[in-house]
Amino acid sequence: MSANTNALPGHGSLSFGRAVETFGAWVLGALWLLPLLFALWASVHHRESAGTFDITAPLTFENFVTVWNGAPFDRYYLNTVLLVLGILAGQIVLGVLAAYAFARFEFFGKNVAFALVLIQLMIMPDILISENYATMATLGLVDTIPAIGLPYIASAFGIFLLRQTFKTMPIELDEAAEIEGCSRLGRLWRVYVPLAKPTIVAYGLVSVATHWNNFLWPLVITNSVESRPLTVGLAVYNGTESGIDWTLLSAATILVVAPLLIAFLIFQRQFVQSFMRAGIR
Repeated sequence: MSANTNALPGHGSLSFGRAVETFGAWVLGALWLLPLLFALWASVHHRESAGTFDITAPLTFENFVTVWNGAPFDRYYLNTVLLVLGILAGQIVLGVLAAYAFARFEFFGKNVAFALVLIQLMIMPDILISENYATMATLGLVDTIPAIGLPYIASAFGIFLLRQTFKTMPIELDEAAEIEGCSRLGRLWRVYVPLAKPTIVAYGLVSVATHWNNFLWPLVITNSVESRPLTVGLAVYNGTESGIDWTLLSAATILVVAPLLIAFLIFQRQFVQSFMRAGIR
């Protein structure tokens, strides 16, 4: 009997299917990269060379200098960093505590409370803009960084993801830690959190990327430079400062997206591995 696997039925069609999937992935990747590549090209060329795609055209970084001096991007960066780190810290603390309670505690109304958390996953944040604005106005927080982050602190997705992760952990580890004298919080900190680190890292990366790029709610709730994040600052700059100069618009866009791109290129292996380990079982 021949050991040639090429003769197995369906082997050729399977290889063809994989080739089509690979080709499609490369095509989609190229289409996704085209706008970014154009923005990068335009940002380092003069206005007259931006649309010619002449590889011999001289490079320049004057666009970045003009953009940086034309708007308070240093303040926008500081606001954005404070915003995403504050949201992430709140989401992880509340998410870990709530997920632990749902995974290991028994209390009246537990299933109903978790169902309400799941319902939150079905509600788009944009639907609640009016109510959130009214709440922030009542608290006197309009046009502040906390007002941007507070509606996102309790993340239903984070609670659900961490709960599923905690439920997969052997209960014997919890019981062994209890025998050793660990309190509830001690068990959470010494047993559950270390084992859930891949899930926490994966969720943290998604949270940072999401709120770094968030635009609509920050646009509604902020009015001044002191509280605007990068996305709103970019929109204001594009609308009032640079007109139709695509080289300046591209340079401003690169300034906004560069930190996320650099972080992804540096940590892409950890990013992918975290999501692979954080799969819901």
